[in-house]
Amino acid sequence: MPIHPSRHRSTRSSERPGVQQAEAALVEHYPRLVRLAYLVLPPSLGRHRRVLAAHAAVQRALPARRTAAAGPPEPLRTRVPAQGRSVPPPKHLAAAHGTSSAYAWVRLRVLRAALAYERRPRWWPARIPAPASLRPALPFVRGLRLFPRAGGAEELALDRTLSTVSAAVRAAFALRLLEELTDLEATVLLARAGASDAAGAVRAAGRLGSADRPRTESLLRSAEFDPCTLQTRPSDLLRRRHRLRAVASAAALCVMAGGLVVLAAENGPGDPQDSPTRAGSAAVDPAALLRTAATEWADTSRVDFTAWPARGDRTQDRDLLGRALHTWGHTPRTVHVSTSPGTLSVPPAQPPRLLYAGEVDGAAVVLFHDGGVRVVRYAEPLTGAGATALDFARTDDADVTTGAAVVVSRRGGGARFLLAPWVSETTTRDLLAPNAPARSLKVGRDGVTAPVPSPSPGGSCGSWPVMQLRSSERIAENHAFLLTDLGDLAPVHLTYTPLPGKGAPPRGPREATGGPALLNWARTVCSLRALRGGGVRAVNNWAFARQPLPEGGTPAGWVCTRADTWQGPGRVLVQFLQPAASLTAPGAVVADRPDTALCSRFGQHVLAGTHWRAPSGRWYVLAAGSRAVNRIEVTGTVRGSADGTTLAVRAPQDAQLELKARLREGGTLSAVR
Repeated sequence: MPIHPSRHRSTRSSERPGVQQAEAALVEHYPRLVRLAYLVLPPSLGRHRRVLAAHAAVQRALPARRTAAAGPPEPLRTRVPAQGRSVPPPKHLAAAHGTSSAYAWVRLRVLRAALAYERRPRWWPARIPAPASLRPALPFVRGLRLFPRAGGAEELALDRTLSTVSAAVRAAFALRLLEELTDLEATVLLARAGASDAAGAVRAAGRLGSADRPRTESLLRSAEFDPCTLQTRPSDLLRRRHRLRAVASAAALCVMAGGLVVLAAENGPGDPQDSPTRAGSAAVDPAALLRTAATEWADTSRVDFTAWPARGDRTQDRDLLGRALHTWGHTPRTVHVSTSPGTLSVPPAQPPRLLYAGEVDGAAVVLFHDGGVRVVRYAEPLTGAGATALDFARTDDADVTTGAAVVVSRRGGGARFLLAPWVSETTTRDLLAPNAPARSLKVGRDGVTAPVPSPSPGGSCGSWPVMQLRSSERIAENHAFLLTDLGDLAPVHLTYTPLPGKGAPPRGPREATGGPALLNWARTVCSLRALRGGGVRAVNNWAFARQPLPEGGTPAGWVCTRADTWQGPGRVLVQFLQPAASLTAPGAVVADRPDTALCSRFGQHVLAGTHWRAPSGRWYVLAAGSRAVNRIEVTGTVRGSADGTTLAVRAPQDAQLELKARLREGGTLSAVR
């Protein structure tokens, strides 16, 4: 009986098919192979380059007529993969039963090619990232940018989660959900494709999206991850025009001079290292700066930094803008440069968008938005004192809340922010005074706020100022939200997920402006000091359990504080909130896990435990799990179990214990540490 490729179990088949059989399998299942390659390729390539590399990996999987099979494919050294040739449309998968070993063989070659993008040569030092010149070359097209159709918030969240794991884990994730292989079959296939820890990758993939596998499968099959259904946009037309002119001018000079033209460094002949980076002339030309119309934010579906108009009283100062762009493109050593984690300080590849140019706190400040990925701040002193500064921060995929403010100036323990044009109401409040009302915050005509005190980075945690902003009624997102300053250019969005209701579906994060949210944050906000300068995008407090304590039944709370960064990886702090007389008594951090999907949509189950001393002096081990937990067991120095989401067992203070939980839908869960 013919076998559907996703049900095909012959993953160990190494028999090389003929060219015609391989081509038939490739053409018939081309969309699913390209989707598989797209999911495995590094998201850091960008959507345009991932699309081209995915098509190249699949088309290059076709064997040559006289090559022996078995070995990994050659690195991709190609341009656009066979664009002129029309590819037969794939048949419906229901009628595709029958590509057995040929499909498995082509799929193996596609996996090897896709995994090669994150593989370094064996001789390259393990602790040093391999440069791009040692990786497979990327294909390219001229004049067009290609990318799949954008999905919704769930697809975006899944893509960010996949960007935090290795290529082998992404491959295992796709093999299990799209190819429907068992864990053993996926492990064997990954090992043959060259993954160093295939079994570990399969285990890690099993923890992603396990809460709702059918929904995760549907997300993977959506247009967001379909590199065969594409949108096109032109590349930078001005930049291409300048390149053509530059090539023509260079050719004319070569003919006239009969030799090469050597350009001297602009920052002076004395120190060639004074100009470590260079930018194209068009990208650092003040006349080429992009400017958004003042009212465009109210008439666009993309409410982010691209909708910000240029503001400030020096937006027409070509000298200031020229100095800012020149410093960015030819950064001398005398300039103080700072970058948030995961942000490149390279010169602009195309003319950036001007957000602000004006004078703030004794400095001339210019803010740029570069290609949808970064916000760049340039500041020079108005007098002779002080140094020029250049600050970089990631802001890709910003939205109404995470794209609502940028730091313009820091001075005297406070910061001024440039607010988005859609912010209609501005107040401040102290999260350590949850019952105090919000106070008005003055904003200038140029959108710059009065100084807002910054949370203390160390010492006592006596107050925690935040901005409470409200978006305009002219956009659909008309709501209030909280932003806090953690030391980066972009402030951090704070949200809250309340306790699950009995019999109700899981609750999602909501704005942290209501009474229960403010009370919850009052006890946990001081833990955010550990996240300062970490490139954090948003932090959510998830109240995942409530537990009656032994010897009295007084309730205690369990909170998972998840910080998501602009890079994608998240950090989790699990906090135990025991009863306290003060509304601001800090919780106890009982677990700290970096680079994890826990407490997000793709890590919905959590279990944590701690030692607790009762008023009587007796010690207990307490544990709590999220709503899907139906039994908790403790082993080690003491043993015990309890049905439900909480457990309390008498145990010595220094007892060595291990906690496990069983889930309602099957499976087990270990405690986070």
